[in-house]
Amino acid sequence: MLVRRLLALPVALVLALAPAAACSRAEPVPLDAPTTGAAGSATEPAPRVLAVSVDGLRPDVVERLGAEGTPVLHRLLAEGAGTLNARTARERTETLPGHTTEVTGRRVDAGRGGHGVTWNEHRGGTTVQRAAGGPVRSVLSEVRRSGGGSALFVGKQKLSLLRRSWPRAVDRFVLASDPRRVVARARRDLARHERAFTFVHLASPDTAGHDHGFGSAAYRDAVREADRLVGRLVARVESTPRLASSVRVVLTSDHGGTGTRHDDARLLVNHTVPFVVWGPGVSAGDLYDLNPDYRDPGDARPGYRRARQPVRNGDLANLSLDLLGLPAVPGSQMNHEQDLDVTAP
Repeated sequence: MLVRRLLALPVALVLALAPAAACSRAEPVPLDAPTTGAAGSATEPAPRVLAVSVDGLRPDVVERLGAEGTPVLHRLLAEGAGTLNARTARERTETLPGHTTEVTGRRVDAGRGGHGVTWNEHRGGTTVQRAAGGPVRSVLSEVRRSGGGSALFVGKQKLSLLRRSWPRAVDRFVLASDPRRVVARARRDLARHERAFTFVHLASPDTAGHDHGFGSAAYRDAVREADRLVGRLVARVESTPRLASSVRVVLTSDHGGTGTRHDDARLLVNHTVPFVVWGPGVSAGDLYDLNPDYRDPGDARPGYRRARQPVRNGDLANLSLDLLGLPAVPGSQMNHEQDLDVTAP
């Protein structure tokens, strides 16, 4: 379980890496400003989670671009707990199944307790519960049950499935095709509202991959742009004291890609994703080194029966709840014991 230590990281570092963020201004809030929340007190800001899903982000491209091309992602990896060798759900490597796994902590196959979202296009009126054939809860529903608030900022209409499935749990939903607008709205919301859970989806690498090829020059440019946008989110957190002392960032992706597609879940390049956790109290280190109960899969595609699982993007739901001091999502399968540690013993 998480051992919390409040650390304030320097604003100047991220502003140097993400120059565009230097133009933003936030009203300073004293660190001892009274706040309320599930794990907060009159003198300590309640914990908050900023989850970022970079659609179609290939870890090997991040690695090849290096700290010069993706300075923010490399900073989060250096200062936080992370890996570039996490896995998606085994059954599907597509956007809608992947993001449903991220927020529910479930596999895809409804016949085996999964969420049942097997399609990857906008279907108005559908819900995760209908796909699963029964009740399905999520990080959104559990934050709501605790009295906290959540917001979703997404770049694809099909992700409105998440709002329809847990409508009472989503306090704000923003859909915008321009990722810069998605981030601008999320930055303002972070500064103005005390939401426990904020989810930001950046679509541009996936769009470039489909249009020009995953690994193309246009795709690499989109990854660089996504890095800059993540930097703007981090800069907002660091430039606002009450956020800097309370927000943990959890960053992952729904899938990779090769050629102009990513639907073949058997391919390593499609089912390998990054998973990074950064913020106050989070130890710097490789997630597999910090978690001997998890196993680095190498180039393998492990099933769900192995005792030592790889880190998966679906761990996001229950890790986020753990960081908020809340129990796991009922019915979830990934990190249900909340034993994915992001602090050194």
